[in-house]
Amino acid sequence: MTALGLVGMPLPAVAGTAVQRVRMSVDGDTTRLVFDMDGEAEYSMFRLQSPERLVVDLENARAVEDLDISDNPRSAIKAVRHAARNGSDLRVVFDLRKPVEPSSFVLMPAQGAPHRLVLDLATGEAPAASRSAENNEPRRGRSQENLRDVVVAIDAGHGGHDPGAIGPAGTREKDVVLQISERLAERVNDERGMKAVMIRSGDHFLPLRERIERARKADADVFVSIHADAIANRNVQGSSVYMLSERGASSEAARFLAQRENQADLSLGGVPINGKDDSLANVLLDLAQSGSLEASNTLAERLIGELHRVGKVRKPQVERANFAVLRSPDVPSILVEAAFISNPSEERKLRSSSFQNSLADALLTGLRSYFSTHARPGTLIADGQPDQHIIRPGETLSGIADHYSLSLADLRSANNVREDRIFAGQVLRIPRDS
Repeated sequence: MTALGLVGMPLPAVAGTAVQRVRMSVDGDTTRLVFDMDGEAEYSMFRLQSPERLVVDLENARAVEDLDISDNPRSAIKAVRHAARNGSDLRVVFDLRKPVEPSSFVLMPAQGAPHRLVLDLATGEAPAASRSAENNEPRRGRSQENLRDVVVAIDAGHGGHDPGAIGPAGTREKDVVLQISERLAERVNDERGMKAVMIRSGDHFLPLRERIERARKADADVFVSIHADAIANRNVQGSSVYMLSERGASSEAARFLAQRENQADLSLGGVPINGKDDSLANVLLDLAQSGSLEASNTLAERLIGELHRVGKVRKPQVERANFAVLRSPDVPSILVEAAFISNPSEERKLRSSSFQNSLADALLTGLRSYFSTHARPGTLIADGQPDQHIIRPGETLSGIADHYSLSLADLRSANNVREDRIFAGQVLRIPRDS
């Protein structure tokens, strides 16, 4: 019997928390378990092998009835059992059909729902090859078997008990953006050198923090969140593309939309993305984020250029607002407002397969354009381009030259750089015959 790693996160303990039930659902390769509880409880979980099991320990908790789950052959769970532990704690053991990679988050009470602990058990393929130092090695002489696809994380907004905006004819934002996301994912997966990861592939609620974490666990190269918002003025129409801004929104509409999206997540049980109590952590976040913001701006500009082909673009420039879902420190992230569902004519467009297909085509073309200059070394797309290096936060010109076995003079000459001053997100040409 082998124990594999401790995962989980501490929660404030409340005496005698009652676990009312465990619910299970299956979405593709992911089995979701939801513990409904009447209060908070500290928890931890770990895996056991031979046979495969997942153990969840909840401190100062008890089961008020049998924690049965329905039998579903598509799920990762064969059976569940539980027992008191240490006199005051609860241990729940899930017998597994196959190994899983667990992740977890908590939801606070909202709209009649209780405290919830949510476990997602992934049984699919491992995430794309990580962006390690190995993937940043020069490509000269590298076989294609060692190259990876660029990963596009596609985030369909809202879901589950969060319908998003609702149009005059009753069209729900969560439904149309999932359809658009699925069409885009099909196109991305058909593209050589690209792979799509759907953040939400079914009708279920995901907190903003979990959306970010799923993209990072998939080692996403970009994060594209798709929405179709509403505004009081039903005459407003057109698409927009947003990137993160913490220094104020680029327009009053941008500020309003970001505030509403963020508040909706909190009201439905989400946890704030970041606190301001750890100044060092926030300084490090700002440093890491500087590079991804440069790339986010480029990605947004490329997508706006293609959306003009589909219909009206509300503003021809990139909008900026403090959307919490765009706060990944190391993944270029943008949010696309496909159209205003509050406008009757745009609501009809959003429901139509022709518009959804045209929008997915435009987004794919924008992604192609972005990756033509920003595909990371070690990817199939970058392999067909002149050798290049995208600067990350903390890198130096001399360090990059050493990494590629170049002289500093050769690297400067190839990029017409006279000083050592560089910035995160900048693309350097790596000369082949040095």
